[in-house]
Amino acid sequence: MTRADSPSGPRDPDDDTYDVIVLGGGPAGENAAQYAVAGSDRTVALVEHELVGGECSYWACMPSKALLRPAQVLATARHVAGVGDKVSAHGVDVPAVLARRDGFTSHRDDSGQVEWARSAGIDVVRGRGCLAGERTVTVTDAHPDQPRTLRARHAVVLATGTVAAIPDTTGLRAALPWTSRDATNLLEIPRRVLVVGGGVVACEAATWLRQLGVEELTMVVRGSRLLPRVEPFAADMVTESLRVHGVAVRYRAAIRQVSRPDVRETGIGRIHGGPVTVDLDDGSTLDVDEIVVATGRRATTAALGLDTVGLPADAAVTVDDHLTVEGVDGDWLYAVGDVAGRAALTHMGKYQARVCGGVIAARAEGRPLGGPRYRASADHHQVPQVIFTDPEIAAVGRTAEQARADGFDVEVLEADIDVAGAALSRDDFTGHAALVVDRATDTLVGATFVGTDVSELVHAATVALVGDVTLDTLWHAVPSYPTVSEVWLRLLESRRA
Repeated sequence: MTRADSPSGPRDPDDDTYDVIVLGGGPAGENAAQYAVAGSDRTVALVEHELVGGECSYWACMPSKALLRPAQVLATARHVAGVGDKVSAHGVDVPAVLARRDGFTSHRDDSGQVEWARSAGIDVVRGRGCLAGERTVTVTDAHPDQPRTLRARHAVVLATGTVAAIPDTTGLRAALPWTSRDATNLLEIPRRVLVVGGGVVACEAATWLRQLGVEELTMVVRGSRLLPRVEPFAADMVTESLRVHGVAVRYRAAIRQVSRPDVRETGIGRIHGGPVTVDLDDGSTLDVDEIVVATGRRATTAALGLDTVGLPADAAVTVDDHLTVEGVDGDWLYAVGDVAGRAALTHMGKYQARVCGGVIAARAEGRPLGGPRYRASADHHQVPQVIFTDPEIAAVGRTAEQARADGFDVEVLEADIDVAGAALSRDDFTGHAALVVDRATDTLVGATFVGTDVSELVHAATVALVGDVTLDTLWHAVPSYPTVSEVWLRLLESRRA
């Protein structure tokens, strides 16, 4: 039921009281707003100071995967007999790849998202919102001296996400390095690039930058390996692939200082001035044309007005399983997505938002919260993730090391992804998989797949993990032939080998 269809009729545009107010118009905020009012006459305001659709739609998931996919398709074609000799050896058509990316991001035009919001009964309020007391939000837009005050009858939801963190290294911020937003929305291809960081964003960015034509790419990593939170065998395969593709990785290294005399603010995705000189802590120097900083993100809590509701102004937001913010009385303040600090992934933010919206609706209607749908449980060690490197990594739950640290007695079942479906998929298919099994219950606590196009394998593992499916039962989940999913049979067979 949309607002126009509600029993109370069309909304008064001058009324600044809503049933629900959501701060942040990304995927988590959109879902929280939709689920909180769906099928009712409740009203909701979605406050967003940038683009409705958020980071994922315009600067993260969508553009990054659009940049990665063409090269993956090309590589597959080159490694299928009867096709490879017909494919040009000169790489992807960069302008066409960038145009396709821009199509997926709607050229950073959110009018389609705004239209969807309105069709779902959601009022879009432009501006930067912050708390101003219980159930009260102040919105500042282009006229900061005339803020607008909104009030909520039932709930306020924080869904403001995170922003890229740039280390306080001498000269680094002054050099205007690229963040993930520049890397995903690049309009120019630098010849020489330094990527700072060794996590997911760093590795994915290094992958597409090389594929799009960066000639010299170096990664500076503080630790001893890339992707430290995944199974070592998966990280090793990605590291070797980057090495084969000419990426140099400097481990246990850090930037001491940065110098860029000719720095210019040229806009997102354009080279920000002249060459950059980077001094490392081992005494060596790198000269590059652009730096990509991928050293993590920080929650946008400092300007949220948390101090007006009894929390420290710069507090890290914590939530219970109903997504209610802890430390605030009254069950009216919620947080979802990255700002909630539980699982910084778009699909997990949307999951939390669905739970949160359901909780808000139930409380507004006086219904009990006894069912499992009203508690977010999946972000307690049941989180799936795909890393879109070459090869891909798809994982859910704990690694073997994490499981042991958490006190589980585990058995690890491993197998190469060497099945008929994989061979038919691509002549040079390589991959490996592991299941982490709790001996006490004979159920999964984790699973990892690494290889060509393994992203679609992880959902079966997620279902098995969330459903506490025993390995004896999994014997009867027969994988279709010939598919890559046959690796499940090989993994189960490894127990008796």
